[in-house]
Amino acid sequence: MDFEPTTDDSEDTEFFDPLENPDTEFQVLGSDAEDGLSGVEIEFSMDDGGSESVAHERGNEAELQEMQTQPAYATVGRFHVSPMQMMQLLGNAGLRRLFTNHRASEFGSLNADDDGEIEDGYGGPSIGRRRRPKGAKQKFPPIPSQEGRMLMDSGTFGRNEYYEDILRKRKNRLSRRLMSRELGTNVDHPLRSNRLMSQSLIPSSEVDIIIHYNSRCYSGQFSDDGNFFFSCAQDFKVRMYDTSNPYKWKYYKTVVYPYGQWTITDATLSPDNRFLAYSSIRSIVCLAPTDPTETGDPLLLDFSDTGNRSRRRFNGGYSHFGIWSIRFSGDGREIVAGTTDHSVYVYDIESRQSILRIPGHHDDVNAVCFGDASSPHVLYSGSDDTLIKVWDRRSMGDSREAGVFMGHTEGLTYVDSKGDGRYVLSNGKDQMMKLWDLRKMMPTEKASRIDPGRYTTGFDYRFMAYSETDYQPHPHDCSLVTFRGHRVLKTLIRCHFSPSGSTNSRYVYSGSEDGSVYIYNMDATLAGKVNVKDATYQSRPRDPELYNSSHNDMGDLRGGVDWKTCVRDASWHPNAPVIAATSWNGWRMSTGTCTTHSWNDGARDDEAEPKMGLRVNERLEHDDDLYGNSSSKYNRPSQFRTRLRTQRVAATTEDDEDW
Repeated sequence: MDFEPTTDDSEDTEFFDPLENPDTEFQVLGSDAEDGLSGVEIEFSMDDGGSESVAHERGNEAELQEMQTQPAYATVGRFHVSPMQMMQLLGNAGLRRLFTNHRASEFGSLNADDDGEIEDGYGGPSIGRRRRPKGAKQKFPPIPSQEGRMLMDSGTFGRNEYYEDILRKRKNRLSRRLMSRELGTNVDHPLRSNRLMSQSLIPSSEVDIIIHYNSRCYSGQFSDDGNFFFSCAQDFKVRMYDTSNPYKWKYYKTVVYPYGQWTITDATLSPDNRFLAYSSIRSIVCLAPTDPTETGDPLLLDFSDTGNRSRRRFNGGYSHFGIWSIRFSGDGREIVAGTTDHSVYVYDIESRQSILRIPGHHDDVNAVCFGDASSPHVLYSGSDDTLIKVWDRRSMGDSREAGVFMGHTEGLTYVDSKGDGRYVLSNGKDQMMKLWDLRKMMPTEKASRIDPGRYTTGFDYRFMAYSETDYQPHPHDCSLVTFRGHRVLKTLIRCHFSPSGSTNSRYVYSGSEDGSVYIYNMDATLAGKVNVKDATYQSRPRDPELYNSSHNDMGDLRGGVDWKTCVRDASWHPNAPVIAATSWNGWRMSTGTCTTHSWNDGARDDEAEPKMGLRVNERLEHDDDLYGNSSSKYNRPSQFRTRLRTQRVAATTEDDEDW
């Protein structure tokens, strides 16, 4: 499930949690009903009962006797609570926790097993979030990872450095490698030397070009050959670009989803780059040709059509589920989809119907992919039930999965395959990215005896900030390497393997809610970081008329609307050291950008054309208003801001679950 209201600032808001101190008594002091929530104050009193327990622990009888003879005092305080804080308290972090804890106290006996003993799980959807005991030792996987180091040494993920200067152990710079190659003094094999050079070229935070959109960007990917790039936005449009020259893009065409819900959720290119399939929170997938001369309507693929024509239709398609993720098969004949009805669908393009439905999860299927680029038989699916399931279509007589990857403690946001039929990468709402090996998956028989709900906290990534104190290691974690540092909040943030051509498959990388792309070595150490937020900060003017009182949030109460960035997806060019990041990016994160970042050896500018930091619109056209002094333009409207008001997709507080 993926949803986030535009005006939410939960990661910056300090919530007042009544559960932090159960001895605190609260009294809400407010004005009459006609005043609404304005001027609300909270008065609290806190007794000194905790001191007696301290005295008991110390064994100090004299101190205890003296405390018992003295009158009890209470600490009284009062502070002001803004309307927005009160609404967030009641709606997200306050009463919901009270109700879930009360519910847990009533139904806690349901967690007992047949012997009457309580299960040793640490939470679950039925009891809400459970905090770690204070002072408990953190049990995060170690960094660097020994298993990841072994993978790096094996040569499966890139080449290792060999030092010529044994005493100083000094790494060769790119210039020295190039000189050695030209002079013929390089002791390494030429192919290994070239791969070592390519994998060391990590793109920097300096931005080459900023493509501005008037709505949020949800995903963007290069084609397998690097000649094509597409970006999906919340205005139900997919823009396509010619990237045969990765440093000088050309606008190609735009296709539209005719009656989408909330946003375009995903898109995928056919292996020959001739067709683009894209989805929304509907059961219909649009299939459009990428040829710019073909301007007709897209072909509509109804994934709910399994051959049963008696089922009722709605607006040309079935309405009872939406699609979160889609992928083309390696032969281009099929499309796999993960849906809101907890299922995986396989659609045959030639027969124009779904040929397989796998109701294999207990929650939304947020991500799907094929395990092998050359075979359509093995599928991976990641769900909000915290599980990644492996499906082998050649042995599904009993409709059961071939195996399970268990280890995430919150829902999955994305799953990516290396394409070799062996390694899988996943992003989770537990703020972790994990690497899996197909040979070490959990057998179905063992997984069926484990309840994954026992090991989840019910954390809501859309509105709440994740606390590391809530983390508990999964006792059945079968992953190889765990990567930490990025933030998976607000939306379904994606992760990928780095390409073999430009990086020698050396890294894995992920977007992040803090506005950066995190690049990791296979041993979970940080190899690089592309800071999109700093590179694009205030790169478009702000229209004060756009934000009225109905959008008031904590950013306004603190003295202004903040520029925020959430990198939802990133794509590494397969043949060049270039990363394209698609983001929710702008004032209050209400617009979007697609930015390109290349390796430049630390230079902040260059002499090439176009200049670094170029700002363009979605058609790659220059717009003078993007460079204007926004403070001087507040008093007069501009053509850019007029288009911004008329073309923007309005953000609502409608939850996707209610569609």
